[in-house]
Amino acid sequence: MPGASLSRWTMSYFAAACLFLLAGEGLLVVGYGNPVAGISGGDVLAVVHLITAGWLGLLMSGALLQFVPVLAAKPLRAGRLALPALVAILAGEVGLVSGFALIASGTAVSEHLLACGAMLLAVGYLDVAVMVARTFCDARPLPLAGRFVALGIVGLIGTLCLGVFMALGLSALLPGDLLAFVTDVLPLHVAFGLGGWLTLSALGVSYKLLPMFLLAGEPSGRRPNTVLLGGASVLALLLLLVLLTVLDVSGVFAALSLGIVTGIGLLLYGLDLSAILKARRRREMELNSIGSLAAFLWLFIAFVWLAVAFLLGRLEEQAPAIVYLAGFGWLTGLGLAQLYKIVPFLTWLECYGPVLGRVPTPRVQDIVRERRARLWFLAFHAGVSVATLALALGLSFLFRAGVFLQFGATLALVLEFLRARRLADVDAVLRLPKGTIRPYLFLPSPDIRR
Repeated sequence: MPGASLSRWTMSYFAAACLFLLAGEGLLVVGYGNPVAGISGGDVLAVVHLITAGWLGLLMSGALLQFVPVLAAKPLRAGRLALPALVAILAGEVGLVSGFALIASGTAVSEHLLACGAMLLAVGYLDVAVMVARTFCDARPLPLAGRFVALGIVGLIGTLCLGVFMALGLSALLPGDLLAFVTDVLPLHVAFGLGGWLTLSALGVSYKLLPMFLLAGEPSGRRPNTVLLGGASVLALLLLLVLLTVLDVSGVFAALSLGIVTGIGLLLYGLDLSAILKARRRREMELNSIGSLAAFLWLFIAFVWLAVAFLLGRLEEQAPAIVYLAGFGWLTGLGLAQLYKIVPFLTWLECYGPVLGRVPTPRVQDIVRERRARLWFLAFHAGVSVATLALALGLSFLFRAGVFLQFGATLALVLEFLRARRLADVDAVLRLPKGTIRPYLFLPSPDIRR
């Protein structure tokens, strides 16, 4: 497969992402940043950015470093930026989260941490955007999945611009006449991040990975291109809403248009997803595919819930629960499901690729134990269900109980990823045949090609 060489730093991105996810869920379990008590405090914002900028952002970035060359059928360009980008994101995340955590105490250094953290995060993620953009510039024509990812990069830039703007505002580094817009652009910042950057990129990658893992043909024709056009329209409407907010003009019509376009796009994507499932040659789906379908179900439920809440005039009341469902049920559920396939797949390539065809080697599915992991995925989605329902009803104790179940399942899945990296479940006879080297846990092996 063109572009299938291993990314040196993808596993490092994944490891850091998983640590941020566990940290965010762990804080929610002990009651820190509990959204039931309100969503405007610095503690809540600290946990939110552990999950979004830390877990989801690093997860998507690491995945793109590996799969953008596959989508473009070209080597990764500017790959030397991968390590500086990771360092900048980690430093920025620590600064931003620390700033939010200290902001309620009135500590003077919190403002500097907030501003510096936001700037470092922007630098790190812009480095990722540069690598993706330069690689795509070499691809002519860009395939469907790549065009989705390119739109996602536009959403990333919008997320970073609004995020830096708000961080500077909270740090009192903006002129007084701009401070009033900080609160107004918050929903747009969330929409650019969860809807633009992460969801569009996830949909794009799924157009490639799901057919690959299910042994089905990739969707083509008018429908997937219409979904792509819908994604571009969503970004255009979000940019329009930013402009209307700055001009202090009502954006109700643009917001309604945004909802309609998003709904049509998701409906058409659902039809594409159904077509992939019907055309698959692998009749018995692997666990990662089943977990991905569960995540897509949460995506559709979250959108329907959003539309109903808007029509009933209860959007402000229900928004925290809807965002939680989108962040954990949809994006985190999809991320964990795909990691359950990607980690063993890349481990298999790294360990057994050099000797393939010369000595007996295990299959990718021999690196994991699906029967055991199935329980953890069930527990994770059960925890998300309980926590979301509790958040909607304002039940703090039940929310923490749901997150506790979710945290335990996440920890168990991370341990499954570690077992895959250590080849712990591979039969001893096939584990390390002559000519193979046990992969490092999360650092790049010296012999991986840049």
